[in-house]
Amino acid sequence: MEPTDTLTALSPLDGRYAAKLGALRDVFSEFGLIRRRVAVEVAWLEALCDAPDIPEARALAPDEREFLSGLADRFSVSDARRVKEIEAVTNHDVKAVEYFLKERLAGTSLAPLGEFVHFACTSEDINNLAHALMLRDGLRVLRDAQDALTDALAALAVELRDAAMLARTHGQPASPTTLGKELAVFVHRLRRQAAQLDALVLPAKLNGAVGNFNAHLAAYPDTDWEALARSVIEGRFGLSQNPLTTQIESHDGVAELFDALARWNTVLLDLDRDIWAYISLGYLGQKTVKGEVGSSTMPHKVNPIDFENSEGNLGLANALLEHMARKLPVSRLQRDLTDSTVLRNMGVGFGYSLAAYQATLKGLGKIRLNAPRLAADLEDAWEVLAEPVQTVMRKLGKPNPYEQLKELTRGKKMTAEVMRQFIEGLDLPPEEKLRLAELTPARYTGLASKLVDAIQ
Repeated sequence: MEPTDTLTALSPLDGRYAAKLGALRDVFSEFGLIRRRVAVEVAWLEALCDAPDIPEARALAPDEREFLSGLADRFSVSDARRVKEIEAVTNHDVKAVEYFLKERLAGTSLAPLGEFVHFACTSEDINNLAHALMLRDGLRVLRDAQDALTDALAALAVELRDAAMLARTHGQPASPTTLGKELAVFVHRLRRQAAQLDALVLPAKLNGAVGNFNAHLAAYPDTDWEALARSVIEGRFGLSQNPLTTQIESHDGVAELFDALARWNTVLLDLDRDIWAYISLGYLGQKTVKGEVGSSTMPHKVNPIDFENSEGNLGLANALLEHMARKLPVSRLQRDLTDSTVLRNMGVGFGYSLAAYQATLKGLGKIRLNAPRLAADLEDAWEVLAEPVQTVMRKLGKPNPYEQLKELTRGKKMTAEVMRQFIEGLDLPPEEKLRLAELTPARYTGLASKLVDAIQ
């Protein structure tokens, strides 16, 4: 078997879904991790060379700076293979990156600066920054997909803003709404969660073996190492410096990101299930695709597979994201290694999320309104007008309005004629009686249509 054939992949992310997840592969693959480690090492070396009080790390000439930048910007898969060859000897992945960079500096004017590669750093200084950059870049991919999905849902909500629909609370007929307004609820929820994702700035550290700048100060006691580290973390990479850490950055910010992403996913899962239910009720139909089969034995089937696929993948994504959010902030004393293997699975959580987003978006493009079914359900639910009738009676001080409507409607089949006869028999002002008599379930939607304006 060809090891690169998607049919032989252990995970569906690299098998069945591989063609859909290419945007994440460059971010969360081992190549993506190594490339970002190189970028961090280069940035630290440049910062040392730019520091006037570290004379041994001399200032860089423009061509030398260009050469260093190129090591990161043009880092290739063949470069990553060389790093892995070195790692096979060192049995240490970050040290292999250091040795790789020293190899590249050898024979150049930068060779004398070789010992300033990884200077005073612990592996976690490099890793925590690389992981933060991976998460930031991966989140951009997810956010683009989230926005595309949310925009499509918003357009559908606007299109269906006036589509009167029988609401169902506890699965039972309830006060009517519009399908567009119910979809708009999800647009609002998704955008709110997205705003929380956008507000996150991941923390990072560059402060040595136990977070105290011990080795840094031993070599250069007069250097403002906190400021120098900040210039790389915030100035170069746009992250936020964590001033107090152990050997590892505490991962609280990473946990916040995973929790926020899981909340967005949970809202989408709720949408998937509601649309599935609307399809089951017949309120929404699905466009058929020539050649597709819904069932291996029942030719008529057009199943809501996109929403089911999304729901399943969201469950897998959130299981991973929520585990990582609970586990990563916990580390014994100044460091244990349990976070390392867990962090290697960040891309898995992101991958299942992206697969889910694509499935929901595909499903949204196939659904269509079944207006006759909505109308028929409303026409069959005149009991829902018990609410406005008893509310108007309350306003006018009539005795026991709730109880009267309960006696009339609860557990009974209602029709337009029965409801109108009841209204006609009420002792109400003519204008109130006329207004109630003109109500139908389809017209009793309150501000539902107008509320859709909130998402535009």
